[in-house]
Amino acid sequence: MKILNQRQIQQKVKRLAIEILEHNLGEKELILAGINNNGMVFAELLMQELIDITDIPITVTRIRLNPAKPLSSDIILEMPPKQVHNKVIIVVDDVANTGRTIFYAFKPLLEILPKKVEVAVLVDRTHKSFPIKVDYFGISLATTLKENIEVKIKTKTRRAVFLN
Repeated sequence: MKILNQRQIQQKVKRLAIEILEHNLGEKELILAGINNNGMVFAELLMQELIDITDIPITVTRIRLNPAKPLSSDIILEMPPKQVHNKVIIVVDDVANTGRTIFYAFKPLLEILPKKVEVAVLVDRTHKSFPIKVDYFGISLATTLKENIEVKIKTKTRRAVFLN
């Protein structure tokens, strides 16, 4: 079942960009750290909207990790730690499910001292197993553990979110 179409996703991205800006007025720079592939695409969508509404420099980077086995390999922030020190970092992913992926995505951030760390997702599922608070979300869903959320945002003309 389709729960968000392309137009609705674009509206959510615009609203999230405004919220992010409202909560970070006066900052000199914002860093959007997308988790893996869909998180990176979503971070880039947010960056484009933020660029349209502010002069604050927006930087996008990627956090690489294996969601299925987060401790099986290094978790990497693709930005030198010096560039992140004392700055606002917004960790971005497509879906916050149990919170595990986002929880482990914080690992490289523990080795630096950011000014603030926030979380933005397109879909927030309400059954967290890890102590993760989502600061910005497009839609919040109370789903069963057996249901699956599929986010298709890589193709510009066919973006959608499905509940299976």
